[in-house]
Amino acid sequence: MYITCLDLEGVLVPEIWIAFAEASGIPELRRTTRDEPDYDKLMKWRLGILKEHGLGLREIRQTIEKIDPMEGAKEFLDELRTLSQVIIISDTFTQFAAPLMEKLGQPTIFCNSLEVAPNGEITGYKMRCEKSKLTTVKALQSIGFETIAGGDSFNDLGMIQASKFGFLFRSTEQIKKDYPQYPAFEDYGELIKFLKECLAK
Repeated sequence: MYITCLDLEGVLVPEIWIAFAEASGIPELRRTTRDEPDYDKLMKWRLGILKEHGLGLREIRQTIEKIDPMEGAKEFLDELRTLSQVIIISDTFTQFAAPLMEKLGQPTIFCNSLEVAPNGEITGYKMRCEKSKLTTVKALQSIGFETIAGGDSFNDLGMIQASKFGFLFRSTEQIKKDYPQYPAFEDYGELIKFLKECLAK
């Protein structure tokens, strides 16, 4: 039995931090896991910038509420969920993901949580588990599932490499060059065709 594990940002919805960088006029916040493989280092850097500018959860949520799924993402996800169990495994946070899950038809998502002060300042974050994407895929495999996994960034590579089938979706040229063994897709039509072939095996 298969479970398909998908990244969220860059695969189904636009990158939240890039959208917030544009909304806030702080270009430094465009940096994502495509650019920085060390997630802890990236998040501490982001929180430092937020504190410096006096920005918190409320301002980020205002941006997130205006974000829509990528064109065709919900239809792709709806079709995939008729073929396979699907879990979105993301390094985002429950406080960010909730409005986006509503727009995607409430799929299952495993993600992390923010630590937020009463005034809305984001003071820290709590990871669900260490190496959450890889750990989750291995846990699913340990209870009898075969996994198919895909994403666009450095932090997706662990779960992709550990799965029976893995793929890249709208990834960077550098990641595609460094990992040519994984098929890379740019549109949902090609991707659903590939997934149907995997699920038939």
